[in-house]
Amino acid sequence: MKLIRVGQPGEEKPGVIRKDETRVDVSAFGEDFGETFFGSDGPARLAQWLETQSDLPTFGAEERLGPPCARPSKLICIGLNYKKHAEEGGMELPPEPVIFFKATSAIVGPDDDVVIPRNSEKTDWEVELAFVIGKTASYVEEANALDHVAGYVLHNDYSERAFQLERAGQWVKGKSCDTFAPLGPYIATSDEVADPQALDLWLKVNGEKLQDSNTADMAFPVRHLVHYLSQFMTLLPGDVISTGTPNGVGLGFDPPRFLQPGDQVELGITDLGVQRQTVVACI
Repeated sequence: MKLIRVGQPGEEKPGVIRKDETRVDVSAFGEDFGETFFGSDGPARLAQWLETQSDLPTFGAEERLGPPCARPSKLICIGLNYKKHAEEGGMELPPEPVIFFKATSAIVGPDDDVVIPRNSEKTDWEVELAFVIGKTASYVEEANALDHVAGYVLHNDYSERAFQLERAGQWVKGKSCDTFAPLGPYIATSDEVADPQALDLWLKVNGEKLQDSNTADMAFPVRHLVHYLSQFMTLLPGDVISTGTPNGVGLGFDPPRFLQPGDQVELGITDLGVQRQTVVACI
């Protein structure tokens, strides 16, 4: 099942995308796609409910797609998780996952504009596979880790490299600017993704493909990340974990390449759809 949320910011309604690509409004189900929904086997309950429904309202193709999950308690990111990405940065693969947080206020819809923040000269792109927790995870064994995943979602982990690396602090400053976490277009429930470690992912800027890889290149796969993170914190239903980006980010070019107002960014992952963002200057 493909879960969507449709409407203007702050007014999104929950929906699903049918196999014929129809966008169906499931507001009558009575639940948004947040912690309570995911923590109570919401996707399975919604699927059963849909079997009993007919003539549900639909969303127009022109209506805005919002982030497909309500604001989670945590948006956790993994750094340096692709072998070739570490190589392009001249860094060794870390012996354990590198963890940082991204402010949930950065979350926007998949096709919303990305805003270059004030005083920014080094705004960069990062296509990433993210996953949504479906069951509380604390001290989870790796063998059972995927049982805690509700679904998968496309994420562009935008980064301001000067804020991130040159401003005497942790990475969060360069990762949390408004609009720096587009999610969607939909959450594909876990039954829709046979193997999260066999997905192609790519990103283009102004039509030029700059990232082109496969999740098989991850140093630490999804299964391990659930296990690892749960040793340090409880993962709550609806939490989003983003698994790192492959090579081809702007910082890795010689000379580096960064985004400018008017640039068009397009990215996608197998079975998880496509995002398109226009880069705009901060007003």
